[in-house]
Amino acid sequence: MRAWAAGRTWWWRALLFVALAVQVRRPLREQGDWTVFSGITFGAHELGHLVWMPFGEWMGVAGGSLTQLLVPVGALFVVKRSRDWFGVAVVGLWIACAMAELSWYIADARTEMLDLVSFSEEGAIHDWNYLLGRAGWLKQDLALARFTRFLAWLVLLASTALATRLCWWMATEKPATLDTP
Repeated sequence: MRAWAAGRTWWWRALLFVALAVQVRRPLREQGDWTVFSGITFGAHELGHLVWMPFGEWMGVAGGSLTQLLVPVGALFVVKRSRDWFGVAVVGLWIACAMAELSWYIADARTEMLDLVSFSEEGAIHDWNYLLGRAGWLKQDLALARFTRFLAWLVLLASTALATRLCWWMATEKPATLDTP
């Protein structure tokens, strides 16, 4: 990572990361704030219902939240494979944001106060009311939501630590030069 960072421009990456990290902090603190990641996360969630539907009702319902997390995790593996270490930190922000938004949906399982979207003629069901209700865990919705938000904070902090370290190396490390005769 240090060799990758050496000689790269740090300042615009630092500005970009701060701007995105500020966006991610909003859904970690309160429900309902839209971020730059929200649209694609929402799209992945809704697509997930359709993709997982052939595997049964429970998986069709769970597939939305599962895909909401799997899409940014998949992006993380793609970016990591290309060895774009700063990209890894940015995708970490997306994962943290997806987890934060998911935590509010989980927290709403008993009250069912959130507005829902549905492609079904029968209308929308609350994914987490259904999932936790079937598992007998409906009364643990708030604890599960807090745990999910806690994990999102950890991912945000890890991504921030990585971005900070990379920007430090970008600012201080000189690229390796080839000795020519």
